[in-house]
Amino acid sequence: MNKLLLLTLCFLASFPQLYAQEKGQGTLKGIVLTEKGEPLEHATVAVKKGRSTITDAGGNFQLTGIAVGRQEIIVSSAGYATQVLPVVIEEGKEADISVRLQSEGFLNEVVVTASRREENIKEVPSSVTILSAKQIREQLAINPNITSILGNTVPGLGTFTNKATNSGQTLRGRSVLVLIDGIPQSTPLMNGSRDLRTIDPSIIERVEVIKGATSIYGNGSGGGIINFITKKPSGNKAISGDTRVTTSGNIDHSDNTIGYRVSQTLHGSVKRFSYVISGVYDQSGAQKDAEGNVIAQPDGLSETRLFNGFTKLGYQIDENQKVTFSFNFFRSRQYADYINKAGVFGQSPAVGVKGIDPGAPAGTPHSHNAYLNYQHTKLPYNSSLEVMVYDHKFQSLNRYVEKSTAWYGPGQTYIQSWKQGVRANLNTPWKFRSVSGDITYGFDLLKDKTNQVLTDGRIYIPDMNMLNAAPFAQVKVDVADFVFKGGVRYENANIKVKDFNTIAKGQNGEGSIAIKGGTLNYSATMFNAGLRYTKFDFFNPFISFGQAFGLNELGRVLRTAKENTLDQITTDPVITNNYEAGFSSQIGPVNIQGAYFVSTSKLGANLVEQNGMFVTQREPERVYGYEVQAEARILKNLRAGGSYSYVEGKSETSNGTKVYMNGERIAPPKATGFISWNPVAALNLQFSAVYTGSRNRFQPRNTGLYGLSEAPVKDVTYFNFNGGYKINRSFNVALGIENIFNRSYYPPRSQYRAQDVEYVMGNGARFNLSLGFQF
Repeated sequence: MNKLLLLTLCFLASFPQLYAQEKGQGTLKGIVLTEKGEPLEHATVAVKKGRSTITDAGGNFQLTGIAVGRQEIIVSSAGYATQVLPVVIEEGKEADISVRLQSEGFLNEVVVTASRREENIKEVPSSVTILSAKQIREQLAINPNITSILGNTVPGLGTFTNKATNSGQTLRGRSVLVLIDGIPQSTPLMNGSRDLRTIDPSIIERVEVIKGATSIYGNGSGGGIINFITKKPSGNKAISGDTRVTTSGNIDHSDNTIGYRVSQTLHGSVKRFSYVISGVYDQSGAQKDAEGNVIAQPDGLSETRLFNGFTKLGYQIDENQKVTFSFNFFRSRQYADYINKAGVFGQSPAVGVKGIDPGAPAGTPHSHNAYLNYQHTKLPYNSSLEVMVYDHKFQSLNRYVEKSTAWYGPGQTYIQSWKQGVRANLNTPWKFRSVSGDITYGFDLLKDKTNQVLTDGRIYIPDMNMLNAAPFAQVKVDVADFVFKGGVRYENANIKVKDFNTIAKGQNGEGSIAIKGGTLNYSATMFNAGLRYTKFDFFNPFISFGQAFGLNELGRVLRTAKENTLDQITTDPVITNNYEAGFSSQIGPVNIQGAYFVSTSKLGANLVEQNGMFVTQREPERVYGYEVQAEARILKNLRAGGSYSYVEGKSETSNGTKVYMNGERIAPPKATGFISWNPVAALNLQFSAVYTGSRNRFQPRNTGLYGLSEAPVKDVTYFNFNGGYKINRSFNVALGIENIFNRSYYPPRSQYRAQDVEYVMGNGARFNLSLGFQF
């Protein structure tokens, strides 16, 4: 395996020799833009070891008298990351390039999710993590699963579980609200734990993670928000494109593991019309651990088939008005030739053996988002308006089980959710003497129907029909060197449930309880406030308080109900309070962030095993922790960084005893690190590591066995590699290796679950090799 890596690196490093030729002269012209597409004045454009120039007010430049052949062009500007790109100069001809520079400092990053409008991070009094398109590409080369990408990069988020679900992948020990372009993907009425994996990373332009309870987007954001922002057209050509073909597999045990992936993106603009059309098909082979055993865990990613189709169409009505339509369809299911053979927890792993699962292929059979968005940027009083109408349908098919403690006989369930909604917000700037700011205000309207049924027609959770209306307002005040933010949101939700019977646990309806339906009415006023001091980049502290409203796990409460009427069931919402203090520092080439948080709920929704199944415990909760993240540009072509996050939590039982929360909510400590090197302009190499620490909070129960998700976790460390080489303006290659040293390990979830069937090992060394073509 190491020989393969060495040969590949030598192969990539040899490419620069192919373009060494010098005769005659040519010209280079072009434009330098910011990441927002605005012209960047006074940027320096230089030929390596040659002449240079600066851009004008329009971002334009021209360099003449450049030697013919392949040249390295260096583009730099204060506050932006330097770009080095190869350009082929032809004799007597004029080459033309367009360059977008990314903000170098973390505080200069632009975020849209925190306040539903564009603003710099230095204006946001909360913890924020942003994954850029470049970071997504680098991680995509290692593992194309979005849950892996997020788990390896976002402090405070649980690590990748190697499953098609994101069970246990909480953010700061609480549920996270997942959005795609602001459209909710989560199913808080009944959490199917597949909301993170409803889009392929090749469709995503950037990811914004807002941490801590926030009510700005509504129901289900107790731990924060993850917003996937999809690609938009770039450049001014009528048609441009990106084609990528990838093959993958286990390095040391390749039999039956080879998979392939094809993606195609077309984008362009014609006058006022712009478009992006993208499609991805991914068929993975069998996954194997470091010992060569097939990993065939239930709801796993071995032998899956994924398709993602995406379209975004834009029309610029005039300079102030724009209409955008987008549609995204995602499907992923597991068609396995292997079935899981249970291991022995703590002794031997569960492995895959040849066989056919009797149920339908598990996964996400259907998930689509459609929206129509209207923007007007110049209304009276310099106000701006954005209105979005959306439709979302989601289906999650769970694995087939021969026997369940929840119902009688075999069965297979799927969760279904249909959402339609409207999001409308306005922003109006204001100024009073030396104090300025703005106010963002509007309303959200959501209609959501969610249920859970068995494929044989039995009803596990009845239809829950929710209508949620929520007006909100958020004010920002800039005074001296302080930025203050405060907001309020009023949640008003009505959920109608018809008369139903809980599912039978024995023959002839044994154990079924008739429940009289009705309407559940919820209302709550959520507040948030924060203050950030912005005078010094080297120390930019903030404090904040935020609240979130959640109807988490209402479905679980209904399906395990013991009472005869709906109004006797404890279905109160989860109100989360988040207190946080943190800072951001930018000292030359070094960026540092840190935060400490405490999150409380008077009535939480903690999952605890009773008789082999999870039951929701409505108890007071307190979750706390801290995060530290740093990154530095050591040399012009060398960067390094890392992070460490710790979270812990307890709930309080009815007798006042405080007990630790299990692994479904609380992840072990996590550390990440990377070093990135550009030996030549066209070649990028990155080596990264992921560490998860130990956690041991529970004793075996009276049976001598650990309860579900209560077993101890030992520390795990694995290393990844990714490299990319730009052959010329059209072609590029990328290589990624997951678990490069082929270490044998049990992922944290395999350890804390304490289940023989789930005691699987992590992936052995896997490669992803791709060839890309851009035009």
